[in-house]
Amino acid sequence: MNHRSALTALHGGALLFGFTGVLGKLAATTPAMIVFGRAAFAVLALGVFAGLLRRTPWQRLFARDWARLTLGGMFLAGHWVSFFISVQVAGVAIATLGFASFPAFTVILEGLIFRERIRPHEIVLVVLVTIGLVLVTPAFNLASGATIGLLWALLSGWLFALLTLTNRAGAGKLAPVQAALCQNLVVALCLLPFAAPVLPAVQALDWLWLALLGVLCTGVAHSLFVASLEVLKARTAALVFALEPVYGISFAWLIFAEVPTWRMMVGAMLILLAILLSARYGGASPSLKPPMATAKPARRP
Repeated sequence: MNHRSALTALHGGALLFGFTGVLGKLAATTPAMIVFGRAAFAVLALGVFAGLLRRTPWQRLFARDWARLTLGGMFLAGHWVSFFISVQVAGVAIATLGFASFPAFTVILEGLIFRERIRPHEIVLVVLVTIGLVLVTPAFNLASGATIGLLWALLSGWLFALLTLTNRAGAGKLAPVQAALCQNLVVALCLLPFAAPVLPAVQALDWLWLALLGVLCTGVAHSLFVASLEVLKARTAALVFALEPVYGISFAWLIFAEVPTWRMMVGAMLILLAILLSARYGGASPSLKPPMATAKPARRP
């Protein structure tokens, strides 16, 4: 893979991740069923990709590895469920922007958990995200769907930050595809009891959306990301994936006519600026890797 094809793969992965909220809204079923379907199809897709990528050795998993992957899978399950609840309650745009707060949560949690000093540019990041979120929500009213949806999206961002830090703890120990497959398997097993009663009622069209969500927006998108890092720097990947909220809002605008207000546009620009700053000064920080991506050593990308 050369530089141009790697960059194309990276943009393709970001585009597919940005389509996640749209497919989640199209699937007329419960958030638990959406997440179960996504994880189940993702396991199949990642299994196929792993079979094709035979040059990547799989590591033997010990008890501590399974403990970390199980914890990460539980965070991933909660992250996805809360995100799709937000999509159903408040729409794709607010859900996507609320989730985009995760770099700010990562900065705060990283300082608390790893006892790392919060640097000045990270304080600016948190402030920008906070102001952006205030602008995104038209009114803070718990009776408002927009407010409730934003709170669910913030929970999604917080859980994703915890997932990121969990993956950081095991950075470089497992192949990213192996970690992603195992974590998706954990997600599917966690959600199976909640999805099982709904399974008979899922329509054929909804199965199509779930398959696309699991195969394209999870398996293929993650595989494109991993493949691109064989050539590109992690900083480049982080900057490209900062476009994910832009893709998500654009798709929602075109497909569901979710026209953003001027406040939402300004808030989105502030959040996007915060993500770009985080990518610019964070270098190969794992906080900007997409869901399920276990951080690789900084030198390899």
